Amino acid sequence: DLPFVSPNNILVTTINGTAAVIEGIYVLIFLILAPKKEKLKIGGLLAIILLIFATIALISVLALQGSHRKIFCGVITSVFSIIMYGSPLSIMTLVIKTKSVEYIPFLLSLFCFLCGTSWFIFELIGHDPLVAV
Repeated sequence: DLPFVSPNNILVTTINGTAAVIEGIYVLIFLILAPKKEKLKIGGLLAIILLIFATIALISVLALQGSHRKIFCGVITSVFSIIMYGSPLSIMTLVIKTKSVEYIPFLLSLFCFLCGTSWFIFELIGHDPLVAV
């Protein structure tokens, strides 16, 4: 949600920019410490994701204007947010099979819940349905 997508969004830009830097550091640490087979697998996945992101950014900047750009970016962001919040569910099969929650990172789950709740409250105040999703 950069200024060329919609004006007056310094708070959202700051929060998401900080999160992107932190998550980028996590990915970098993973790539440095992972076994070679995992590095290749995750590196390839990262390259595909960055290519998709670059394509979306170019479409947004070069092909769309005004409200069309905002809606396009909002929908894409909502899709990525749903994937992010849903990704911890990938471990649920293991949790159900083992009947153990040791594989669920509690703090990650708690703070994802708190973050999602905070964004929802932010949406209620700002009346932005794309943020609500």
